[in-house]
Amino acid sequence: MHLIEPYYHWRNLYIASEDDASPFYGREYSEFEFNQKVYNYYIHPQWDSIGSQTLFLKVLYTDYAFGYTIIEMIGEWNDAIENDIMTLKRDLIDEMIAVGVTQFLLIGENVLNFHSSDDCYYEEWIDDIEDGWVAMINFHEHVKTEMQHVGIDQYFIMGGEMEEIEWRTYLPHQLHAKVESVVSERFA
Repeated sequence: MHLIEPYYHWRNLYIASEDDASPFYGREYSEFEFNQKVYNYYIHPQWDSIGSQTLFLKVLYTDYAFGYTIIEMIGEWNDAIENDIMTLKRDLIDEMIAVGVTQFLLIGENVLNFHSSDDCYYEEWIDDIEDGWVAMINFHEHVKTEMQHVGIDQYFIMGGEMEEIEWRTYLPHQLHAKVESVVSERFA
């Protein structure tokens, strides 16, 4: 896992640690000191901690004018033991909503497992963004199945075309436009 880096080809467009509205503003990174782990596996030092022992992420791009952010995730999404959704909601999502972000593109190809608890924070997230949405891109089938099994898939745009998006071939605004078109079709 230590070889999996967050996507870096948009760094010329956006760097969360240089964005004074970002929760990660001012954070400094090492290229050589591997000190974060998901269980017993070190992860690349460019991933950001949100206070969870199992789930890390990277805000790849945020556009405040259009109110969206693209977040890549890695690890295990564990609500049962770590309450990752509470940590994610309180320490990242709430801060982003406060500066006008209402559309969240979550990239989950490196999310290895999902363990559920209740849906309170998911419901709160959707209530807080009113006309916004949360899209899940490229999550593993077993992760989506578990989310569907416990009913939290109702809070996300997921499955179907969301699993066919080769997101690395787009610029951020193009990816947002693509996902927004899928969201519009589903709500039409």
